[in-house]
Amino acid sequence: MMEKAGLLRLIQTQQEAGRKRAEIRSSFISASPHLSGGAVTRMAASDLELLFSLYDATFFHSYFTGPFAGLITFSLSTRMSKSAGKIIYPRNLKDLPPEQEKYELRLGITLFFDYYRLSRDKKVNGIHTRNALEAFLLVFEHELCHLIELHLFRQSNCKRQRFKTLAYNLFGHTESYHQLPPSREIAAEQFKLHIGDRVAFTVENHNLEGIIHGINKRATVMVPDCNGAYRDAQGRRYAKWYVPLPSLKKK
Repeated sequence: MMEKAGLLRLIQTQQEAGRKRAEIRSSFISASPHLSGGAVTRMAASDLELLFSLYDATFFHSYFTGPFAGLITFSLSTRMSKSAGKIIYPRNLKDLPPEQEKYELRLGITLFFDYYRLSRDKKVNGIHTRNALEAFLLVFEHELCHLIELHLFRQSNCKRQRFKTLAYNLFGHTESYHQLPPSREIAAEQFKLHIGDRVAFTVENHNLEGIIHGINKRATVMVPDCNGAYRDAQGRRYAKWYVPLPSLKKK
């Protein structure tokens, strides 16, 4: 059974990492009730747990189901519109003994649901992807690198050389970011809508006009309203509306 320090000695070629990734992809599709191919249209936290067990056995010699004494949980978010994944951990992590380590691995699922909405190239960690599931696995690997770095050093930063070396040695990653299309890019490409645009929309036969303040799955539109709960620096009041992008008409 591999010991903690052995995680830093895991080094393989990009070809070997790619072969193992392909094996995990095949096993993941076979075992998950939510997958049938490369598209990601449904996913559950239990799928992340399954995927973690596959990576642990294939890449880490089952370290996390063996010597690791802490707790790892998994979750999906539909609110993460830019970040594809993150590790949540206690602020006092550096003071915790091994048996009290606690991590939550969370992926922003909307980015993968929207994978096909733009046709441009979508690299993840410097690797070209052909479908949403390939992108999903690469993002998952990135978060695994954060997990390992936190476990070993109690801090993690993907902009620093230690993380980059770890990600390259484990998975063949040559970059530390993704190029998946966020909601803002999709809105600009498909609906020609941008933050700051003046738009109109209809609610219960009432025509309203306002300014786009934010774009996620829906647009946040600030509509002038003397009784609104929001006020700008000039004292003008607004009501906030969340509007589906297809319902907006640019003024």
